[in-house]
Amino acid sequence: MIGYMIRRVGQAIVVLIGVTIITFILLHLLPGSPVRAILGTRASPSTIKQLNAELGFNKPLYVQYGLWVWNLAHFNLGFSYKLNQPVTALIGQRLPKTLFLVGSSLILAVIIAVPLGIWSAVHRNRADDYVLTGLSFIFYSMPTFLLGILLIILFNQTLNWLPFEAPQNQTYPWTDLNGMVLPVMTLTAVTVALFSRYMRSSMLEQMIQDYVRTARAKGVSNQAILMIHVLRNALIPVITLVGLSIGGIVSGAVVTEDVFNYPGMGLLYYNAAVSDDFPTLLGFVVVVALATVIGNLVADILYAVADPRIRYV
Repeated sequence: MIGYMIRRVGQAIVVLIGVTIITFILLHLLPGSPVRAILGTRASPSTIKQLNAELGFNKPLYVQYGLWVWNLAHFNLGFSYKLNQPVTALIGQRLPKTLFLVGSSLILAVIIAVPLGIWSAVHRNRADDYVLTGLSFIFYSMPTFLLGILLIILFNQTLNWLPFEAPQNQTYPWTDLNGMVLPVMTLTAVTVALFSRYMRSSMLEQMIQDYVRTARAKGVSNQAILMIHVLRNALIPVITLVGLSIGGIVSGAVVTEDVFNYPGMGLLYYNAAVSDDFPTLLGFVVVVALATVIGNLVADILYAVADPRIRYV
């Protein structure tokens, strides 16, 4: 297991390097420049040239990337000249808020989706199964921004129950849970739709296996078969999905945070993309790539917990 973990960490480093190289090149191929975004459209060519030299943007691309990687190795993600702050400080301020949003949504999604998937599988081809399937397809296919707007119209404009804007000034978002309900609800609904469908399919696949028929032949009750045998095996594909979804949920929070003006990593990324803030964009990519790698590693570890037959050497 230790050797496996070391290999996975090595693979993670290679993946992170590959992601940063591709992102670094693509950002510099985009039209516009960070210097012009800093100085504005009225800046003279001589001023732009001078600032390019001061910031090192006139150096070859591989030299710029090498300097960025060297700074990254020293936990320095660069400086945001648009926000006049180090990128590391910006991420340190915003990341806990996004982690709270994403973590809450992910935990709630698993808690809700697993029972829904089990119920739908046990009652397959019945009216309640059709209802759950239809709702899952609706929420999964609905754009996140549209779902967020609909929830605002319902719970804020119509019922006047919840604020339409997420907490702004609180250092810790959990101090204003009332304002977090709609953002968490939006991200959770989309995630539940995905997880519950996979859980249903996995349960149906396990319910037709030979070990289930053998257990029934021995007189084991259906409830014991489902909860002790089928559920444990059915959770393995869902664990994979949860691990792979962590990075996607973090990046998907961009839309949710923009809709509710939530001051997390997603809103930071959106504002950086609009203003050509390359250091901040690269910092966000590193965080998402790291979240994806960690999610995969956690999923691998949970495999062995869910199924003792799985061993890593």
